[in-house]
Order: sequence, then structure tokens, then C-alpha cells
Amino acid sequence: MTALVSMATRMRDDICAVGASLFNRGLTAGSTGNISVRLDDGSMIMTPTNACLGELDPERLAHLAGDGTHLSGDKPTKEAFLHNCMYCERPHAGAVVHLHSTHAVAVSILADNNPEDVLPPLTAYYVMRVGSLPLVPYFAPGDEALALAVKAKAGRHHAVLLANHGPVVSGTTLRDAQYATEELEETARLHLLLDGHRTRPLTPAQVDHLRRR
Repeated sequence: MTALVSMATRMRDDICAVGASLFNRGLTAGSTGNISVRLDDGSMIMTPTNACLGELDPERLAHLAGDGTHLSGDKPTKEAFLHNCMYCERPHAGAVVHLHSTHAVAVSILADNNPEDVLPPLTAYYVMRVGSLPLVPYFAPGDEALALAVKAKAGRHHAVLLANHGPVVSGTTLRDAQYATEELEETARLHLLLDGHRTRPLTPAQVDHLRRR
């Protein structure tokens, strides 16, 4: 129990540090975005509803049981179901980051996206950290149908892009989820910068080689 308490304390501090880093670099604004970590007992530490990621208080983060029951702290983000969907379908996921980051959201609004893989494989690091990125159709925030749509993709993808909304990314650790989310946003920015230009994305053979690694 002492080890679990120590881990929870460390994870609370880490969530606040990651939240501040994302906010201070403009990857999330206002009270948008949310972060969670899954502890060894299956419970979750999660950012509260209507909270700014740049001003998180570790003592006020929500603590939820594995079934979503609110145990302590402030009320969890109203998008907690997005995190639960990822954890349910990905037993090795230890953290989830969801942002409304500008370039990723912009890509999610473009017409004629490939819904099975929204972004091209522009860099090796995108392929290694994100892989393929399916587009989840638009649903109003809080709509239970959105949870089902994310769940349908989460078993095969650790990152998804919600149409007109933003990315949801899981990782084995919080840092893994953070770095993958940042790589996704940077690739979305590159994709938009290159619009109208001839590009040379990685070939299918190069992508397969990276995935095998």
C-alpha cells in the first residue's frame, strides 16, 4: 500500500508537470485537454473538469476506481469516458493524453481525409511514435456514441483523431503518451505547411521496416 501511495503521489506531480509543459508551449488552451494515469491497482488519476492544464494542483486531481467510480479529489474531466475507452481496450496502457491542439484539430476538419489513416508518414519518428491514425467521426461532446466510436478503434490503435475535436493518445507511460501526442501535433503542422507542395513521404517499405523495429 505504501508503494502504491508513493506511486500515486509521483504520478500526481508528473501529471501537473506535463500539463504545465503542454500549456506553456501552446499545445492546449484555456481549460481544454485532459490527462490521466492508470495505477498498478487499476485505478486512475485524472485531471478535473474545467481545469487549465497550466494550473493543476496535484492534491485536487481526481482519483477514480477502475470502473470509473469517483473516489476522491475534484470531479474528473467530463471527457473521462475517452480515457476509459482507451484503458478498456488497451490493457498495457498506463496513461492517456487528450488535447485540442491547433494543427491536429485543423487536420481533423479537412475534407477528403483518409479516415483509416489521416496523416501521411512524413517522418520516421511519427511512424514509430504514432503509427497509423484513424479518424473518429464527429459526435457532440459528451455523446455516448463517441465513446463507442473510440472504443471500436482503440483495440488496434493507441492514437485516434476525433473529427472537429482533437487527438486521444495512450502510452505505456505518461511520457510515452506525451511524446506521441507532441509528435502527432508536429506532423499535423508539417502536413498543413506542405499543402500544395509536392512531398516525398516514407515509402511503404520504409514504414514496414520501422514498424518491425
